[in-house]
Amino acid sequence: MLDLQDRLDELKELGLYRRMRMVSGPQGPRVLLDGRPVLLLCSDNCLGLADHPRVRQAAADAALRWGAGAGSARLVSGNMTLHRRLEERLAAFLGTPTALLFGSAYLAAVGVIPALARPGEIVFADERNAPALLDGCRLSGAEVVTYRHADVDHLHWALRDADGRAALIVTSTVFPVDGDVAPLPELVALARRHDVRVLADEAHGLGALGPGGRGAVADAGLDGEVDVVCGTLGTALGGYGGYVGCDGTMARHLLNAARPMAASTALPPTAAAAGLAALEVLEAQPRRVDRLADNADALRTELAREGLELPAAETHIVTLAVEDARRAGRVVEAALDDGVYVDAVCPPLVPDGEARIRLTVMATHTRAELREAARVVARAARVAGVEMSSSPPLAAVRRPAVFDIDAEEPSEAGVRRPAVFDVDADDLQEAA
Repeated sequence: MLDLQDRLDELKELGLYRRMRMVSGPQGPRVLLDGRPVLLLCSDNCLGLADHPRVRQAAADAALRWGAGAGSARLVSGNMTLHRRLEERLAAFLGTPTALLFGSAYLAAVGVIPALARPGEIVFADERNAPALLDGCRLSGAEVVTYRHADVDHLHWALRDADGRAALIVTSTVFPVDGDVAPLPELVALARRHDVRVLADEAHGLGALGPGGRGAVADAGLDGEVDVVCGTLGTALGGYGGYVGCDGTMARHLLNAARPMAASTALPPTAAAAGLAALEVLEAQPRRVDRLADNADALRTELAREGLELPAAETHIVTLAVEDARRAGRVVEAALDDGVYVDAVCPPLVPDGEARIRLTVMATHTRAELREAARVVARAARVAGVEMSSSPPLAAVRRPAVFDIDAEEPSEAGVRRPAVFDVDADDLQEAA
């Protein structure tokens, strides 16, 4: 029998052991962490809406009017008026014919992907996709082919090799670890050429990119060109829940084929009301999106001034490569000692030897706070013995310089065959 304490000791030795810290009070630029005040730079509440007065009041009012929970799955008795209102508002915001709510973004991913890709079919997934997308792909039972990160030529070769089998391309729009943006126009062009569907996850794109914060799909001018746009209410919108934007036929199919619709309790009315209010604030105050981008640029400038080289990026997610997980943990602890809370991203979320320090900017941070954070993080990196003088070895910035959709088929010379995963118990345990 597996000795769990031995496994825990092994994780500690490798620098991979994690524990939960306690945040007291609402989410904001500064919080009480384990009883002490810290500057928060690892929250995905990037627009500062989690503690916005209108959002908080909407959730409180919904609890009094509709109760604390939905009581059942949406396909049973859990479908409520607030769900339909939020779906209509989301569809209008996303520019999709309709939208469908799920209890969480994870449930959306593991429900929608298996509903669109079945055994005998193929899913093509970027190797740096969010973990929820990876789990959804593997749970589908379809053949899962991973292509090199943001490498359109590699995907082109893999699609040609699929021999016309029914397929789905799955990608994050803004990748969660490094904050880089997927080459969406090229992906959509490839999908149309090979007659496959595209699922784009806007978990970190909504509220950060595009006109009014409508996301990376809108930013790329691809309204109506992506088959399924999924995402979360838990990042830029500051709440909780998952959604899918699609056409009516797709929505009806998902209602009948996505298992979480019948097997999990619907989104609580408090979360739906908070999502509605957050969308209203975002639409009324689009300057928050500009402020977020300005703050991200400011943090990168301050980190560079401290002597740290950063990868080229265009979002509010800022990463520093530290390679070794143990050193990443030391950076986090040293920064905490100076009152700044950042996060370490370590295996299995990234490959061995590619640990990161991940900083996430908020629109509500002040420039003084960002300057403070840069000084503290640079000092913590030096204390931890991290060499930060060269650019991180990020696959995130590796893209083909030119991709011509009408060009001849790509040569196989020098192209690594995409990895193919057979779904079994070991795979699912590893994905978890």
